[in-house]
Amino acid sequence: MRHVYGWEHGENEPGDLFGVTIENLFAEVWSRQGISNRDRRMLLIGLLVGQGMNEDVDLQLDAALRTGDLTPDELREIVVFLTHYAGWSRGGRLNNQVEELIARVMRS
Repeated sequence: MRHVYGWEHGENEPGDLFGVTIENLFAEVWSRQGISNRDRRMLLIGLLVGQGMNEDVDLQLDAALRTGDLTPDELREIVVFLTHYAGWSRGGRLNNQVEELIARVMRS
């Protein structure tokens, strides 16, 4: 999880569904060979935008930029591409998310 998002979840406690889920997700799914984490990130962003899961999109955009998986220019290209498939409404929302993130990172 640290490699994918730049932070990690604390120790699992009994009945910790979130902890068990992320342990499997990052130890098994994100660690598989075949495609890069960058490719996984782009696929996930596309899926989340297509489903209108805006809060999760924010998390993925931030992680993509912070971990170096995607540059600001690449994020902007993703906006152009996904707008034509996910629709103008979702594309406009994504554009706002990307530009707000880039502005926030540039101020830091």
